[in-house]
Amino acid sequence: MPDDMKPISLRDSVSEEEWTARVDLAMLYRLTALHGWDDMIFTHISHRVPGPEHHFLINPYGMLFEEITASSLVKVDLEGNIVLDSPYFINPAGFTIHSAIHMHREDANVVMHLHTDQGVAVSSQKEGLLPISQTAMAIREDVAYHDYEGIALDLDERERLVADLGPEKHSMLLRNHGTLTCGTTAAMTFTRMFFLERACNMQIMALSAGRNGVLECGEDLQEKVARQGGMTGQKSGMSSLSEHLVWPAMKRKLDRQSPGYDA
Repeated sequence: MPDDMKPISLRDSVSEEEWTARVDLAMLYRLTALHGWDDMIFTHISHRVPGPEHHFLINPYGMLFEEITASSLVKVDLEGNIVLDSPYFINPAGFTIHSAIHMHREDANVVMHLHTDQGVAVSSQKEGLLPISQTAMAIREDVAYHDYEGIALDLDERERLVADLGPEKHSMLLRNHGTLTCGTTAAMTFTRMFFLERACNMQIMALSAGRNGVLECGEDLQEKVARQGGMTGQKSGMSSLSEHLVWPAMKRKLDRQSPGYDA
């Protein structure tokens, strides 16, 4: 991508609803970079464009997450065709994973997929996410698993991925690959990923001294913390906290540390 290829502002060229989605998605990309979750120019986050068309926004391939703006995001249809003129193109692997979930989960307006060291490490462990931290127990019932099938270029993998996610879960460990979360809003999708990544990080740290000495909580405690955590329902207390407290706080952080995402 040429250094002088600056995106033209789309603020006055798209609907108010689409612009809001663009800003929220650009925030997710910048937050991913700030948290150290990015993988150079790889991995993806997508946002469904409000409206009757099955269009969604995804990152321009070759742009670092810290560089992404609302206007630079690429709008595509479910076949991966770019539907709004853009100087950029997209990564087909990102299209495969994200289009699968957008196609089959009406509640999945936002889909976030990462390749962090800790997320990949836990996804590669046979036992998956263990109930050894409060964070893990708060989200564990909401975590699905999908076996690795190679780089996500084959469209026929979409059916199996969606089947593994199921109709109600919002988080997934992609075996030997990474983490994934989805939600109705960018705020809830981010919060789910924050907890999933934290749980994975804690697990890797705890297991660094060996498996035998690690305390694993019983099923009664696991169920109790899952109820208290409120991470599984779309209308849970955590959803309200994400929208009204977490997301505004993250916006303030970006405005201080990574301004320009809303251009």
